[in-house]
Amino acid sequence: MDSSLIKDSWRRISRHGKIIAALDFLLLVISVYLGYALRLGIVIPRYAADCMRTAVLLPSVCVVMFRLAGQYRIIWLHAGTEDYMYFLWTYVASVFVFLLINGITKFAVFPRISFVVSFMTGLFLCGGLRFSWQITKSIHIHPIPERLRTLIAGAGEAGALLARDLMRGDTELTPVGFADDDERKTGRQISGLRVFGTISELGEIVRRENIKVVLIAIPSVTGAKRREIYDILAPLNVKVRILPSMRELAGGKVSVSGLRQVRLEDLLGREPVRMNLESSMNYVKGKRVLITGAGGSIGSEIVRQVLHNEPSEVIALGHGEQSIYLLIESLGRETVKVSVHPVIADVADEVAMQDVFSRYKPHVVFHAAAHKHVPLMEFCPREAMRVNDLGTRTIAKCAGKFNAQRMVMISTDKAVNPSSIMGATKRLAEKILEREQRNYPETKYMAVRFGNVLGSRGSVIPKFEQQIAAGGPVTVTHPDMKRYFMLIPEAVSLVIQAGALGHGGELFVLDMGEPVVIREMAELLIRLCGYEPYKDIQIEYTGIRPGEKLYEELFYDENSVHGTLHPKIFVSNIKMGDPSRDRDIDINLEYALRYPDEALSILKKLVPEFTHE
Repeated sequence: MDSSLIKDSWRRISRHGKIIAALDFLLLVISVYLGYALRLGIVIPRYAADCMRTAVLLPSVCVVMFRLAGQYRIIWLHAGTEDYMYFLWTYVASVFVFLLINGITKFAVFPRISFVVSFMTGLFLCGGLRFSWQITKSIHIHPIPERLRTLIAGAGEAGALLARDLMRGDTELTPVGFADDDERKTGRQISGLRVFGTISELGEIVRRENIKVVLIAIPSVTGAKRREIYDILAPLNVKVRILPSMRELAGGKVSVSGLRQVRLEDLLGREPVRMNLESSMNYVKGKRVLITGAGGSIGSEIVRQVLHNEPSEVIALGHGEQSIYLLIESLGRETVKVSVHPVIADVADEVAMQDVFSRYKPHVVFHAAAHKHVPLMEFCPREAMRVNDLGTRTIAKCAGKFNAQRMVMISTDKAVNPSSIMGATKRLAEKILEREQRNYPETKYMAVRFGNVLGSRGSVIPKFEQQIAAGGPVTVTHPDMKRYFMLIPEAVSLVIQAGALGHGGELFVLDMGEPVVIREMAELLIRLCGYEPYKDIQIEYTGIRPGEKLYEELFYDENSVHGTLHPKIFVSNIKMGDPSRDRDIDINLEYALRYPDEALSILKKLVPEFTHE
C-alpha cells in the first residue's frame, strides 16, 4: 500500500475523526491479541511475531479503508441504521482486503479460530465505540424537566422513525409515549416508549401524562380523522404539530424538520380528488399551450402542472406585469427546461389577442383570466362584463379562428342561479363558449365549474389570518353561510382532466364533498393560532354583502348531470342558448360596454336566471 496515500488520508482526518481512528486502531490491536490469546494462551510464545505483525497490518488496513469510505466524516452522535449498516459493510471489506494482502505477501500466520475471534471482537469493539455516542447522548442531552413532554399520535413506522429522530436530535421536545388506534399496541413499547392507549383516549392521556405537545405522525390519515384528533385536542391547551401527507413527503425522510403546524386544509374533513394526470396530460405533450390569467393563483398552478408534462412551449399571458414577473422568476429558480413566453396583455383587447394567437398558434388554451371578487364586481358591472364576457368571447373566437385543438375555461359555482354580477358574467361566459362551439366545431370547447380554493388571492383565509394577527375581531358575514372549498392543486387537476375528457360543448363539475360553514372555519383558524374563539378573539357578523348567497349550488338540474370515467367528476352539456339569438349576445354586450349605466340591465336580459337586488 502506497505510504503517501496513508499520509494523505491521515492528514485529512478531522480532529474528531482522528480520535475515532486512533481508538479504532487500538481496539483492533486488542481484538487481534484476544484472537490469538483465546486460542493459544495469554503468552502465545510460538505465534508472538505473527500476532505482532497481524496487530499492525489489520488495524492499519481497516483504518485506511474506513478513511477512504468516509467513516470518519460521520457524526455518530446523530447516526442512523443506514450508517451502522455502512460501517458493517466497510469493516467486512477491510478484513477482506487484509486477507488478500496477507495471502499474497504471507505476512503473518494465524489459526482459523483466532481469525474468527479477532474478526468478531473487532466488529463488536469498533461498533460499540460508535454506538457509545448514542448512549452518552441519551443520558446527558435529554433533561426531561427542561423540555416539553411530547406524545406521538400514531405508533406506525412514521411515528417510530419520528420518535428515534427526536431522541437523537437536539430539540425542545421529549417524546414520552404513543397513542394509536390499534388496540393491540396498547401497553407495548416502540423505540423504548410506551403506547399509552388509543386515539380516542387522547384527552385522558394528555391530562394524565402532563403532555405539552402532540405530534400527529400518520401520513396516510384522512381529513376526517385529522379533524377528529384536533377536536379532541383543541380544548386541552396543547401544541399540535403534524407530519405532511404521503404526497407532501414524496418519499422524503421522516424527521423532526418535516413537522409543521396544522393547517386549515388538514381539517376540512374531505380528501383531495386523486387523478391520473400522467395519462390525461398526453394532449399537451409536445404542444404549444396558452394560459390566460397565468399570474393568478389558479393560472400559475396550471402553468406549473402543464410544464411537468413536456409541452413544446408555454405562453403565460396576464394583465398584471408584477404577477407575470414573479411567475417567471419562480420558474427560473426551478430550472424549467421548456420555453415559457411571458405576455402582458388584456384578454378583452381583440387586436392584442389576435397578435398573440397569430404569433404563437397555440394548440391548447386554458382560459383562467377573469374578475372573481364578488363584492367588488357589484360596483363595476361594465368591467366585469368586459373581462369575463368580452374577454372570453375574444379568446374563444381566436381559438377557433387560429385552429386551436382545445379550449378549457374556468367557471364557478356562483354561475348557478347567480345572485351576483360576477356569477352572472361567468354564466354568460359559459353561454358564449357554447355558441363558439357551434361556430368552430373543429375546436373542442369546455368549461370547468368549481367552488372556492384555499390559498387563492381572493380566499377568505388570508383575511381571517390578518384579523387574528391584529387581535381580532374576525368578521364573518353570516353565522350560517356555507361554501365549497378545494385546494389549488386539485382544482387545477380538474381543469386539466376536463381537457382530456371533453369532446366539445361540455360543462364539468367536481364532486366537492360537503360545504363548509364559514363560522366554523373562522373558529378553527383561531384555535390553530393558539387562541380561544369568543374569549381571546371575538367573531363579529357583518351581514351578507351585495351579491352573496348563503349557500352555493353546483348544478341547475341535477337530473341532467351524468358521471364520467372519473367517479368524482360530473358532466352536463352546455345547451343553454338559442342559436337563432347568438347575434343578440354580441349586440347587447357591445351596447353594455358602450353605455356603462345600462350594463346591469343588459346582463339581466342576457342571463334571465340572474336574480339581483
